[in-house]
Amino acid sequence: MMNEHELGDLRAEFDKFVKESCVTDTKPNGEAPDRDAGDKEDEEPVPQFVDALTAKLLAPQQSGVYLSRLDIKRIAEAIDESIPIKERVKMVRALFRHTTKQQYLKDAFAEIDKHINGRILIYTELAEAFPASKSIFEENTKKAKKTMKMFQTIIEDFEEIEPTDDPMFV
Repeated sequence: MMNEHELGDLRAEFDKFVKESCVTDTKPNGEAPDRDAGDKEDEEPVPQFVDALTAKLLAPQQSGVYLSRLDIKRIAEAIDESIPIKERVKMVRALFRHTTKQQYLKDAFAEIDKHINGRILIYTELAEAFPASKSIFEENTKKAKKTMKMFQTIIEDFEEIEPTDDPMFV
């Protein structure tokens, strides 16, 4: 059993940890801030393909896989991008917001492919381990592969934008 002094030390150590390691900023009324509320950057326009991409990619029913916020964050870091953790849609929009080069798309989609292929491997293992569920995993695998083909179409259809291109300059 802990005595009062040990409990006080433990409490002080815990408070120090929270202060140093945890987000403790609050609004004046004491509520925690809404991390998904967004900011001005979330309202900036994105390339045309992004809305269709997010609708397809982030819906497991459509893409066959679930990409978490952490997956999207890792994808961004792998291509040397830094995006804040928010709603998944806002994160994908931030990832592709300033896309001007086909190579950027190739790099981003190659990284997303790695994550999807990881899911396909898991589906394959689960289908072997649980034969009664094999058809479900095969269906998700088909959807995932179809989603990856969509990436190639987006890359091929993407028109690079030069920084000097000014739509008002004729």
